[in-house]
Amino acid sequence: MFTFLIPLLIGFALNSASAFTTFFSSRLGERGGRLACVILRDVLGIPVWVIGYGVAALSTSSQLFIPTTFTSIFAWLLIVFGALIIIAGMFSLRWKAAAPSVKDTLVDNGLYAYIRHPLYSGMYMELAGLLLWFPELSMLVAVLLGMLWVWLQARFEEMDLIQRLPAYAEYMQRVPRFIPKLKN
Repeated sequence: MFTFLIPLLIGFALNSASAFTTFFSSRLGERGGRLACVILRDVLGIPVWVIGYGVAALSTSSQLFIPTTFTSIFAWLLIVFGALIIIAGMFSLRWKAAAPSVKDTLVDNGLYAYIRHPLYSGMYMELAGLLLWFPELSMLVAVLLGMLWVWLQARFEEMDLIQRLPAYAEYMQRVPRFIPKLKN
């Protein structure tokens, strides 16, 4: 029943490579560090955890509630809106989104002017949508693990970003992590 945990957790572990850009670059040089992050995160990590979510969705487990038309529509709205946030964030980051480097510069425009991690905010929305779309115990476990992983990943990345980008510490003070501030 919980076989989805194997690809999910392996994918999360591999995906976490971007949180160690400085480490990889100090050992392998700037290009080698970037390549290590791309291979571990983009080539291996993301596809493997996506497989984990697919297996969780196909698993038969206890249903949490009976989906309705409303929950299905709301699920899709969350997934689509989360994807749009991720795409907008990736456009702001450009190449940095796929291949982090010790030579990156701080991006604090676009969505990044309002939240530090729009890609992860979008992922939270998509995960909530997945749970509404597949309201089963296996998906609940996968979503909760995914949300925990996103939170940890953001923390680890911030430690790395402070090392790579001196202005990041000040940026952290003025821009919230996942949810934009309401106007005062």
